Amino acid sequence: LKVRAEFRRILMEMGFQEMPTNKWVESSFWNFDALFQPQSHPARDAHDTFYMKEPRDARKVPEDYYEVVKKTHEVGGFGSIGYGCNFKREETMKNILRTHTTAISAQMLYKLANQEGGFTPQKYFSIDRVFRNEAMDATHLCEFHQVEGLVADYNLTLGNLIAIIKTFFEKIGITQLRFKPAYNPYTEPSMEIFGYHPELKKW
Repeated sequence: LKVRAEFRRILMEMGFQEMPTNKWVESSFWNFDALFQPQSHPARDAHDTFYMKEPRDARKVPEDYYEVVKKTHEVGGFGSIGYGCNFKREETMKNILRTHTTAISAQMLYKLANQEGGFTPQKYFSIDRVFRNEAMDATHLCEFHQVEGLVADYNLTLGNLIAIIKTFFEKIGITQLRFKPAYNPYTEPSMEIFGYHPELKKW
């Protein structure tokens, strides 16, 4: 709790507002589909994700956005060629224990894009529980906390992202950082960040 409170203080000091993440059950639409993860992706398997028995399905999703997401999955759009799949509504409506807080980020971006008066730049963060159906061992639990930040603005670059991450780590006392390009199919561009541990004398 102390670490969480300190992270919250630092992020608010950096101009971020906290997202409303106090809902652990999420629809597959916001957790997967709105983030353009294909409906056939192995992360949706019951071995990786906790599916709800009751209530099994979400009550609703925004129909206008559902149609955009469905079309993008099936035939593409916005520079994508899509997955060429048959997008299934019954899959998108399934309730799960959220696998990441990015499900909330997707909803915040949707609200920002559709708010009265038009889009306004915002900085959001969340620190909250997520759930994965994983075998427990010394480095894996079924439940853990994710720290997430979201900056929505015009003309942002990778340099802006590096500067925000660098500032955050410096504020928690990690001053020696290295950024390395990395491949991640759902975030492009992507980076790995290495911090130097002065006592262990290694990155």
